[in-house]
Amino acid sequence: MRPDVVTFWHGPLDDLRLTCLRSQIAAGHKVTLFSFDPIPGLPDGVGNAEAEAVLPHTFAEKLRPPQPDGSWRDWTTLQFSDFFRMKLMAQSAGLWLDADVLLLRPVELDPAKPYFAWERPRQLGNSVLYLPSDDPIVRAFEDLMEQDELTPNWLALRHRLTFALRRLRGGSNRLSDIRVAIYGPAALTALAQRENELQHALPKQSFYAVHAEPKLFFEPSDVSKYLNDPDIIGLHISPKGRGKETPIPGSLYAWAAERFA
Repeated sequence: MRPDVVTFWHGPLDDLRLTCLRSQIAAGHKVTLFSFDPIPGLPDGVGNAEAEAVLPHTFAEKLRPPQPDGSWRDWTTLQFSDFFRMKLMAQSAGLWLDADVLLLRPVELDPAKPYFAWERPRQLGNSVLYLPSDDPIVRAFEDLMEQDELTPNWLALRHRLTFALRRLRGGSNRLSDIRVAIYGPAALTALAQRENELQHALPKQSFYAVHAEPKLFFEPSDVSKYLNDPDIIGLHISPKGRGKETPIPGSLYAWAAERFA
C-alpha cells in the first residue's frame, strides 16, 4: 500500500523543507501538513490541516511553560511533535514523515505492520514512522498523554537516575527537561523492544544514510551513490541549522533543489 503522508510544523518553513515536501508529492503520496496557523506558500498538492483537532495547543504546557508572549521555547516543538505523530497513528492518518525527509522513491508498506528504520546502532528513528492504530506502542503513548507529569513506564534506568538526581539538587521537576529526545527515538526503541517489534525495523541505509552528517547532504559529494542505491528510499536530512543555506553546486541539496523545483 502507498500510504498518505502526514506531518506537523510550527512556524515558517524554509526552502529545505519545501523541497522535501515537493519530493514527497513527486513520489506519488498525498501529503498533509498539520499546523496551528495557516502556512502560506506550501507546494502544490500539500494540504494544510488544523493541528488543534489532533492534539490541543495546550498540551505543550505539560512539557514546559510558554514564554511570556505565549510562544513555545526550547525543545517544546520537537517534543510536542513526538506526541503529535502518535496521535496521528491512533487516528490511522497515514505515514509520518518529518518535513525534512527527502523521498527518492515511493514508500510502500503493509498497513497491518509497523514501519520504521534504524537511525543508528541500537536506536530507531521516528522521522519515518507508521504504526497500526491498535499497536501497543500507540496505546502506551495514549496512556502516557493522560498523565500530567508525562513520566513513561518504559523510561531507561539511566534517565530515571538522572531525573532523580536533578530533583534532589533542586532542578527541574519536568522529565521533558532531561533530554530533548526523551519522547522520541529513545522511547520508540524502548517500546519496540518491549513489544518485540524490532524485527520490523528497516536498515539504517533506508532513510538515515546522511542523517547524522549534514555535510554529506549540503556539501559537494558523489551524488550518484545515493541516487543509484536501491536500498535508499529517502533521506532524513537533520540540517542542524543549515536549512536556510543556498544549495552548493555538486551537493545532494543542489540536485534535490533542481529536481524538485
